[in-house]
Amino acid sequence: METGSTLEQVKTRLLGATDVVYQPFQIGTIHCELIYIQSIVDTATMREAIVKPLLEEASREEIDPMLTARIVSGSFFTLDSQLTESSEQLVSDIVSGNAVLHFEGLSNSIVFSIQNYQKRSIPESTNEVVVVGPQEAFIEDIQANMSLLRHKIKHPDFKMIQFTIGKYTKTIVYVVYIEGLCKPDILENVLNSLNEIDMDSSLGVSYLSEFLEDHPLSPFPQYQYTERPDSVAAALVEGRISVMQDGTPFSILIPVTFFSLMQSSEDYYQRFHSASFIRIIRLLFAFFAFLLPSVYVAVTTFHPEIIPTNLLITIASARENIPFPALVEAFIMEITFEGLREAGIRIPKPLGQTVSIIGGIVIGQAAVQAGIVSAPLVIVVSITGIAAFIIPHFELGLAFRLLRFPVLLVGGTLGLFGVVISIYLIYWYMVSLRSFGVPYMQPFAPLVLRDIKDTFIRVPWFLMKKRTKAYATDNETRQDTP
Repeated sequence: METGSTLEQVKTRLLGATDVVYQPFQIGTIHCELIYIQSIVDTATMREAIVKPLLEEASREEIDPMLTARIVSGSFFTLDSQLTESSEQLVSDIVSGNAVLHFEGLSNSIVFSIQNYQKRSIPESTNEVVVVGPQEAFIEDIQANMSLLRHKIKHPDFKMIQFTIGKYTKTIVYVVYIEGLCKPDILENVLNSLNEIDMDSSLGVSYLSEFLEDHPLSPFPQYQYTERPDSVAAALVEGRISVMQDGTPFSILIPVTFFSLMQSSEDYYQRFHSASFIRIIRLLFAFFAFLLPSVYVAVTTFHPEIIPTNLLITIASARENIPFPALVEAFIMEITFEGLREAGIRIPKPLGQTVSIIGGIVIGQAAVQAGIVSAPLVIVVSITGIAAFIIPHFELGLAFRLLRFPVLLVGGTLGLFGVVISIYLIYWYMVSLRSFGVPYMQPFAPLVLRDIKDTFIRVPWFLMKKRTKAYATDNETRQDTP
């Protein structure tokens, strides 16, 4: 391909992109042109390391006859560079934040990697808050995020594989793992799944997660979102794999089990007594978030005889003038509460908490006084809503919120028998579920006794000598302390 046509193809391809800069230089008889997009390159580095040496060479009385050879060999500039001949590749390099130096008469152009995208400083974690432990969180810049990880894992077996996904966005995606700890078959599965993705854009790592799941139609997540570098580092040394994407502060961890989704980073920074107590509370309230409304409706509608007499009289008197059956009443309150929760998230932050709290109190009190709903049900729905916030990972909490409605319907039509059947069917489904081949309910189904020490409770660190069998390879030893 002729060099003139290559430059013309680049300019034609970028026609209409008014932010592209074409800066010509004349060095003796040599004509060259520097092409870049000013808003996404490091202009200070470009001036110092590219433009200044060219201008100094142009001002010399005698031009070095070996100048072109020195430039092509990479010995003229202090920046790392590479040679590219393809016009399409040059266009891709320019729009990706690289600077391209094209020399008349050369078949190759020189590409300098000097991207400088706007980014925010490292913030505190806002979605996974811990009292004791690191406070830093990922940002939207993938290189900054990799720096945070490298700061925590200083080992040559810490590996990463890069992908570029998105026909238009050309988004950089990293598969991050520790060689020798993660299972090779799971790693190969992830790599093959990413290789098969062909889409226009990937603006968030959640775009990729639905392609990676074994059961994409399942309400239960088979991956774990996190914005914390320490959570990713801890998962990697367990033998798990992380998928990180440029442009998003979240990464996903795979594979995952139900019990790992019920754990928080805080569990490993507190003493084991406190962590174990909090885990038990968390699991208890997870059941409340899932079952409390349906059990209340089932018992008050079909099985009032199991309620203590004094409590039954209180509930009956509260429901005396309610025009709706308990099932309809519960649906009204649950949907109203979900609407308030969504409103609190979507409106501006200074008003969000006020609207959700004040709205819940005012609407609940007004509904009780108007005789639309009963006071006991308001208490039940409030406890259910609070319980849903205790689940550490949003995706799992959302699954419980979604399943709560069909279970409520079954409990309101079949009583406790329907609730028990629903629990059985959901548990049976969770036992059959796999996350990249790992049983979702491990270590209980299948039973792995040694891993139970880090499920309902957390034993002291000096007793956790083996990695979780669900994730790790044959290298299961975590510590050799006696």
